[in-house]
Amino acid sequence: MLYQIISLLLDVAAGVLGGACLLRLYLQYQRIPLSARSGNPLGPFIFALTDWLVLPLRRLVPAWGRWDLASLVGAYLLMLVQFLLLWLLAGATASLLAVPILAFFGLLRLLVSSLTGLVIVYAVLSWFQTHSALTDLIERLCAPLLRPIRRLVPLVGGIDLSPLVLLVLLQIVSILLGHLQAGVMQMV
Repeated sequence: MLYQIISLLLDVAAGVLGGACLLRLYLQYQRIPLSARSGNPLGPFIFALTDWLVLPLRRLVPAWGRWDLASLVGAYLLMLVQFLLLWLLAGATASLLAVPILAFFGLLRLLVSSLTGLVIVYAVLSWFQTHSALTDLIERLCAPLLRPIRRLVPLVGGIDLSPLVLLVLLQIVSILLGHLQAGVMQMV
């Protein structure tokens, strides 16, 4: 029971901090300003959650084009710490080689679940005619993901089904990741 509680707390902490690092990465890739002056309501929150990790990593990990690799490495390190602590709490019975592999798949699962949450929020907000900075931000984040689907899936009765299609695709990716992780872990 104690292991489950600690596992839950580590999962929440790593998920929030790692998700913030991934969001920072994606916002910077999309060239969406993160400052509060630009009207981005999430910018100060993301900075507050991630600056302690990303800024020191930038000295070691340079950006690659538009990709802020320090944010990506920060998210991976958070997953690595989470799985290392769980490995130690479990009594270090499995191979230590499993920890970085689990962290990698944990990062991929976090990415898929973050995108799923983003698309769900986008879909719900699209039902209402709200004109806020947060709505505009979420729309800017989802548009590049939905654009290729919108080219293939026409409007049905005036309804845009592209968020639903993307959610189904993300669930398929999640299932594939689970099976791939199980296969890789059997080899370790």
